[in-house]
Amino acid sequence: YARTHDLGSFPEGRQEIKGDDLYVNIAHYTTGIRAEKIWEAHRIYADVHVLAAGTERIDVSAIERMEMGDYDPARDFIPAAGEVDASVVMHPGDFLVCLPSDVHRSGVMADSSAPLKKGIFKVRMSCIERRS
Repeated sequence: YARTHDLGSFPEGRQEIKGDDLYVNIAHYTTGIRAEKIWEAHRIYADVHVLAAGTERIDVSAIERMEMGDYDPARDFIPAAGEVDASVVMHPGDFLVCLPSDVHRSGVMADSSAPLKKGIFKVRMSCIERRS
């Protein structure tokens, strides 16, 4: 889908692909310092971040190493706190898969604060382990 569609031309917000099983959220924001960005994890969906324009750093850490907050089922969102295990700098065309076992923090500036546009594909996981 990302190869055959220009994600940079899509408006912000949810773009349907296969209903709630697969869709893409188009996001446009400005990167910033780590302290301004939040850690997050999900139970139902894997995230596939695909950068369309700009540069960003995404931090990743294993869920076992993080302090996890309360799960919000309406948003499939778990806030978290902890240290970075790995970090990747994303450029246009790059992608990063974050499974439910991966806590991630996106929007971190690479060298300096800059605008970006990307698609975050939400892929429903058919079999997942329940976490608190």
